Amino acid sequence: MDSRPFLTINFEKPEEDLAEQLYRFHYEQLEPNALRALAKENMYLSDFRKSITESLRDCDLEFVRYVAAKAGIERTFTGKFLESIQPIVKQATALSISSLVTSSLTRAEAVEPPPVEVVPDDDAPVVDPDNTKIITTIDERRLFEICCDILQDEDLSARDTETYFSVIYGGRSNRWLLRFYGDKKRPAVQFIEPITEVHRAEAHRAGLDVGSNGQILLDKPENLYRLAGIVRDSLAYCKDDENFRRGSRVGL
Repeated sequence: MDSRPFLTINFEKPEEDLAEQLYRFHYEQLEPNALRALAKENMYLSDFRKSITESLRDCDLEFVRYVAAKAGIERTFTGKFLESIQPIVKQATALSISSLVTSSLTRAEAVEPPPVEVVPDDDAPVVDPDNTKIITTIDERRLFEICCDILQDEDLSARDTETYFSVIYGGRSNRWLLRFYGDKKRPAVQFIEPITEVHRAEAHRAGLDVGSNGQILLDKPENLYRLAGIVRDSLAYCKDDENFRRGSRVGL
């Protein structure tokens, strides 16, 4: 015997499709082989419904990987990347289900339902429509907000690429204050001005580690507040035209 019943009938809340299955147990309708097939079908149906419901509701990383592969996303599916697009897959799943339900109701009632209002997810990553490999995460957007908070009323803009996120001064790509590498095991930030011993001391006082390449590990965007002095020095570096004349060090 199976550990759980393959068919459960609540006579206080009868369901038409279950009543039809129950009718198969009538003496004149009884066919043991058909009932075995029915039992197996119902068990599979129950398990499949449970699995599909959990996948659609939770959008676990395996489901996200399946959707991304099915969509033909040309990118290595690292854990970091799958986590970054997980909110987008959740939103797309909700929209797809809503669209299917709306379409079914329209066909059944021949009445156009009211439009479904989709509330945007402010924390969802933003995918560049011209290059799906460029995905601006909530951490990158938060980093830009903090930079603007430190350097208020300055001409700053954000620019994202496939490998790093940068904060630009004056709209000039070579005058980047900082570059943020978030797609790493431990995210890091690099400033345009070479890191001096004074800067290293500031980072160490803030409890942040400095790598041999001059990048400062930044596990969360809010830690940029601890490096406000270096951020201001980088702005001063970008404002000095002498740093960008031929023969001088140019921010690449």
